[in-house]
Amino acid sequence: MTSLIDGNPWMWVIIDDNPGNEQYVGQEDEQTGVAFIPAFLTKEEALKGYNLIKRERTRKYEVQAVRFKELSKDCLDHQFVIFLLDGEGTVLEKIAPGAFGSN
Repeated sequence: MTSLIDGNPWMWVIIDDNPGNEQYVGQEDEQTGVAFIPAFLTKEEALKGYNLIKRERTRKYEVQAVRFKELSKDCLDHQFVIFLLDGEGTVLEKIAPGAFGSN
């Protein structure tokens, strides 16, 4: 298990809050083209990092908690990587979904 993720902790992500079709806000790494979901260890870090995330102006977004394993499964299903970020947008770790199994 990664040194920053132990067990099945809560992580904080940005959600596109489109009623009936809520989804994680994905991003693309400009250097590598990798599709990723930005995730944060604390709500405070997520709120700081919120303004760094590319979003559409006409949509409503919010910060929500999600269990790591649920996020990892969804990322695996949709071919996204998890980028664990701090509030300044620095990548702390890149986590390949499914790297920790489905348990």
